[in-house]
Amino acid sequence: MFIKLIPQQSLIERQNVSSSSCGKDAVKNSSCVTTFMMMGLSDQPKLQVLLFVLFLCIYIVALVGNLAIIAAILSYPKLHTPMYFFLFHLAIVDIICTSTIIPKMLGNIATVSKSISYSGCIAQLYSFTWCLGAEMVLFTVMAYDRYVAICHPLHYTLMLSKKVCMCLSTAVILIAISNSWVHTGLIMRLTFCGPNGINHFFCEIPPLLALSCSPVKINEVWVFTADIFLAMGDFLLTCLSYCFIVRAILKIKTSEGKKKAFSTCSSHLIVVSLYYSTVIYTYIRPASSYSFNRDKVVAALYTLVTPTLNPIVYTLRNKDVKAALKKVFFVT
Repeated sequence: MFIKLIPQQSLIERQNVSSSSCGKDAVKNSSCVTTFMMMGLSDQPKLQVLLFVLFLCIYIVALVGNLAIIAAILSYPKLHTPMYFFLFHLAIVDIICTSTIIPKMLGNIATVSKSISYSGCIAQLYSFTWCLGAEMVLFTVMAYDRYVAICHPLHYTLMLSKKVCMCLSTAVILIAISNSWVHTGLIMRLTFCGPNGINHFFCEIPPLLALSCSPVKINEVWVFTADIFLAMGDFLLTCLSYCFIVRAILKIKTSEGKKKAFSTCSSHLIVVSLYYSTVIYTYIRPASSYSFNRDKVVAALYTLVTPTLNPIVYTLRNKDVKAALKKVFFVT
């Protein structure tokens, strides 16, 4: 692949010639900027090839890992349980999330044009915001599943029956759709009259608010509200589930059993904490306080790193998943 590197500032200035002035009709249509320019993670030409290879590898690992989980769960009847039902959903969300961001990001690195259309930006924002909401709620549901399995094993099939699982799955989807519709709709109300350089590697709410020519107070209030109730609320519920799980683990008599249980739960909790903490940090602040050079790195943690880690963390020490993967990929 031929990668041509040119200064990003010149690209932005060139594009701004046609999009920095607004006519009355354009303002009435909510946006006079028809194309945004992505500034990416870095404007250093020497880093572009390295970033391209790095994120291509991340995408391949995330895609293969999550597809492997989906194939294993579908093909192995022993994995047709509530735990893997929700893990199946998580794998789908992670594939959508990484596919929403990374291919376009790689295209911007590898080509002269680093542009994205207004409609393309809105579509990317909607898709990512949906994934963000779905993943946060899924982490909470999966923590509840582990809580029931460990603390109430005799009532597991009753508390997480097929009907309950379908209701929880529906709730995840509806919450995610509502979250994405609200935030995307509020962004579409804003006027963008230039400059059009998005200081980020994908279309996310904070950098778009920073570019808006119209007031963003309502957007900030809704983002803050969603951060409190959706992100912090889910994180607290997840932590509460793990507190009960830890209490149950401490009652295990054998040290080997305690060690194994703590090892599994701690790895889950580390990934969940990494995800929630970075999301809360990003969205709880007003647009005026953003530091994009730092915040782009933080965003990479919950958009790229976590979806790549999830297949490893949730399946690495799971004998049933390993057996299913062997059956899928090494059929004799």
